[in-house]
Amino acid sequence: MLDGQKVVGVLGGMGPEATLAFYANVIAATPAAGDQDHLRVIINSNPKIADRTAAVLGAGPSPVPAMLESLEALARAGASFVVIPCVSAHAFIEELWRASPLPLISILDVVAEAVAAHPARIERVALLATAGTIRAGVFERRLRASGVEVLRPADAEQQVVSASIQAVKAGATAAERRAIAGDLRRVTDGLVAASAQGIILGCTEIPLVFPSDGAGVPVFDSLKLFAQAAVAAAGLSPVLAGVPEEWRN
Repeated sequence: MLDGQKVVGVLGGMGPEATLAFYANVIAATPAAGDQDHLRVIINSNPKIADRTAAVLGAGPSPVPAMLESLEALARAGASFVVIPCVSAHAFIEELWRASPLPLISILDVVAEAVAAHPARIERVALLATAGTIRAGVFERRLRASGVEVLRPADAEQQVVSASIQAVKAGATAAERRAIAGDLRRVTDGLVAASAQGIILGCTEIPLVFPSDGAGVPVFDSLKLFAQAAVAAAGLSPVLAGVPEEWRN
């Protein structure tokens, strides 16, 4: 701990670009006038961790052993707590909590609390996420505990979402990302038409391509919200850029 601030540990690499974007969001959310005002952040980017969706679907090994190794490394490096900017990894959060040497903040809790705090009193949200997150049901259970119903894409639309996520992980070009954005918007338009009152970007690759405006309902950017939560957990009041004034906490 430095000057009363906790050291942020990031278990990243799932995927690398989402980790980079998460850190950019941490920087943007930090009230700083110079270098020394920023938080100490230790990032363990480990893209070698087994695929989380494959593990949930029974098509691959558990990622937990490798994640625990990275958590141990973050503890040795001096992190005070850890955030994991990968929603699918949270399918294993209970197992990680039991064995982690450091406190872990859950992205599921952060997003669910943001939905519950919204002044529109949202009762139904659309969830864009990996097939693993959908199958595991972790987001759905957490939101249901807050009284929020989850509307999931139909199978054909989920295939579009999954393909979009994989394309981003594969390094989609700018032109391809524009096409992906249109595909994802068509999926959410259908869910909004089916009574969704908000949209959760429930995979940390999706905020990299999802259109920033024009959804017609509140959009909950899991990457940005998680970064703001990390800044708060470290002991600072986060800069809530992009958050409507009426529901800033």
